[in-house]
Amino acid sequence: MKALRNLLDNIKPHVQKGAKFEKFHSTFDALETLFFVPNHTNKNGVHVRDAVDLKRTMALVVKALIPALLFGIWNVGYQHFIALGVDATFWMQVGHGALKVLPIVVVSYGVGLGVEFMFAQIRGHEVQEGFLVSGMLIPLIVPVDVPLWMVAVATIFAVVIGKEVFGGTGMNIWNPALVARAFLFFAYPSKMSGDQVWISGLTKGEGVVDGFSGATALGEAAAGSAPSASLMESFIGLIPGSIGETSTLAILIGALILIYTGIGSWKIMVSVFAGGYVMGLLFNLWGANPLMEVGALHHLCLGGFAFGAVFMATDPVSATRTEKGKWIYGFLIGFLAIMVRVFNPAYPEGVMLAILLMNTFAPLIDHYVVQGNIKRRLKRAKIAA
Repeated sequence: MKALRNLLDNIKPHVQKGAKFEKFHSTFDALETLFFVPNHTNKNGVHVRDAVDLKRTMALVVKALIPALLFGIWNVGYQHFIALGVDATFWMQVGHGALKVLPIVVVSYGVGLGVEFMFAQIRGHEVQEGFLVSGMLIPLIVPVDVPLWMVAVATIFAVVIGKEVFGGTGMNIWNPALVARAFLFFAYPSKMSGDQVWISGLTKGEGVVDGFSGATALGEAAAGSAPSASLMESFIGLIPGSIGETSTLAILIGALILIYTGIGSWKIMVSVFAGGYVMGLLFNLWGANPLMEVGALHHLCLGGFAFGAVFMATDPVSATRTEKGKWIYGFLIGFLAIMVRVFNPAYPEGVMLAILLMNTFAPLIDHYVVQGNIKRRLKRAKIAA
């Protein structure tokens, strides 16, 4: 690290204001602060001083995503060899999964950071760290066989339309990773839904065993049959699905990391699961179709529900900020996610739509919570007077 520090110190004078390469200061600053603690200090105003800055916050979220990423890599290989009817070893499964998943991660980060650097250079601002998380979220919420060029296009759309047009990190009203997924779903629905997109090689018919469909548990229920995967299989993640969304167990490990470090709101997480569970129970009582008959707990382990509850709904930029608002916001996400999933089988991944919808209404929820607090305090003041 000392050699790297010396190299950066030698380059630094050439990118300062007035130097020959001053226009590359934003890029240099981003690389320097990636490896070393920034020495920036507050110049004016009152700020909350804390040891955890935005870069460290983003890094902790990425670390919390690692269990889901690692399990997703293995599960991609596991599902692939099941489809082929091949008795593969653990490392064969991991190797195949890595070859499929890592290129998506590389494209997501490469394209997204490229756009971020471009905007920083044009505006003369520092490179913002928000995409450190979005760059990992996008690969984890897409099918494994999605073409890389589609990932690139969706990433550009997410960064430009989902964030930069609002002013950059901290100003966006929607979660950028969800914007990318929504773009892919509505622009290229054949690559984001159906029975053929969730398992590597299935669309190419690479010697798939007879009778193997590749349908997800939600797809089976939407088609009118009970999910073939048990609750325990769904909880562990031994099912087809988006790369990082199948294992509720791995996702909950990430949730514990976020809660322990204080990065993620446990109130939002708990309320999302509570809202989904209540809606699931209501549908179980109704029982008008196979999706309604899926157990309430089972619903929470299927699709992207758990992943959305832990990593998407808790986004501090697009979520509510008031304490009471977090309970309302999270509960409505879970409630609406299961409702969309059941009432619209063509869009079983209702949690993403529910989160984007509640992202839109989050400021309104906070507004009414704050106004309610003001009215109660004024009422107490009048009574005391």
